[in-house]
Amino acid sequence: MRLRVFRAARMADAMAECRQALGPDALILSTRRTASGVEVTAALEPAEEAPPPPPPAVAAPVAGPPDALARHNMPAALRARIGAGSPAALAAALRFAEVPDPSARPLALVGPPGAGKTLTCAKLATRLVLQGNIPLVVTADSQRAGATEQIAAFTRVLGAPLAVAGTGAQLAQALARRTRGQPMLLDTAGCDPFDPAQAEQLLALLRVTDAAPLLVMPAGLDAEEAAETARAFAALGARHMLPTRLDGARRLGAVLAAALAGPLALTEAGTGAGAADGLTPLTPAWLSARLAGPARRPQEAA
Repeated sequence: MRLRVFRAARMADAMAECRQALGPDALILSTRRTASGVEVTAALEPAEEAPPPPPPAVAAPVAGPPDALARHNMPAALRARIGAGSPAALAAALRFAEVPDPSARPLALVGPPGAGKTLTCAKLATRLVLQGNIPLVVTADSQRAGATEQIAAFTRVLGAPLAVAGTGAQLAQALARRTRGQPMLLDTAGCDPFDPAQAEQLLALLRVTDAAPLLVMPAGLDAEEAAETARAFAALGARHMLPTRLDGARRLGAVLAAALAGPLALTEAGTGAGAADGLTPLTPAWLSARLAGPARRPQEAA
């Protein structure tokens, strides 16, 4: 606020001087008579400052296309290898192969407990029977309750011979029953590959039978856990992998992480409970479609 004092002989002269100096908006605070005339005290409010201009608008970043692979929870190293998950990128980063031929060498289904080894064994046996090649099925799973009965129910329907080999002597007897060129499928007990005793027991079984181990791994696990498990079974001789439960799993990060970590060749996938149609060959194109597509059942994505 600006204060001014104006003095004049007459009031009219003081007011005129005030208006001339401060303008018509001057506020008269006081007037008084003096020995020489009058004195007028006036004030002028400063002009209000204009509000500062608003900050310039910042354009929102342009959103890129949604990341279809983000939901699969892949480790960063794996994601860098496969990029957008095209068939070509998958074929370059991972290995793909057929299930080893059980006619040339016995095929042992190995893996952690509850992975689906027995059902997978039944599916492979069903395929061989439909091809006119009756396999010898051997179960070495004497630990899980009902394991023998489960595989026996399948082999009875298929008309395939079943041998129960809980000991080394029984396993030798089972091998003696195998005819020349007959496919042989060996259903093993669930194994914790990080337990030295269980790992040695599985190794002994593979040595006696000279069987090729096929790792059966369930989908939907933690990716790092699956990778560590795959490396442990690869150290026991596994070179191929058959993931299960792809009819229920929506995320494939664990499957791909395990295959890359082994490294293990992807063969087929368990995509249903049917013994005759519950396996689907894994190809780069099939995997690419599952990775990029919405979360739905494999039968719909295939």
